[in-house]
Amino acid sequence: MTTSRRLADKKVEAFQKNITKRGSVPETRVKKGSDYPVGPVMLGFFIFVVIGSSIFQLIRMATGSGMA
Repeated sequence: MTTSRRLADKKVEAFQKNITKRGSVPETRVKKGSDYPVGPVMLGFFIFVVIGSSIFQLIRMATGSGMA
């Protein structure tokens, strides 16, 4: 067997090993889906703004200055 043929066979064998490993992802790399897309600070700020603006709107309507 010539040197180039041995090198080619070695590369083919390495490639075939790589093919059998394809698709098997370790558990640590798979996302669990427990993370929220926004952080708790941003979520709290959003809730504060929404609830605060609704309370402010109720106060304006109760005092009568909300009639525009």
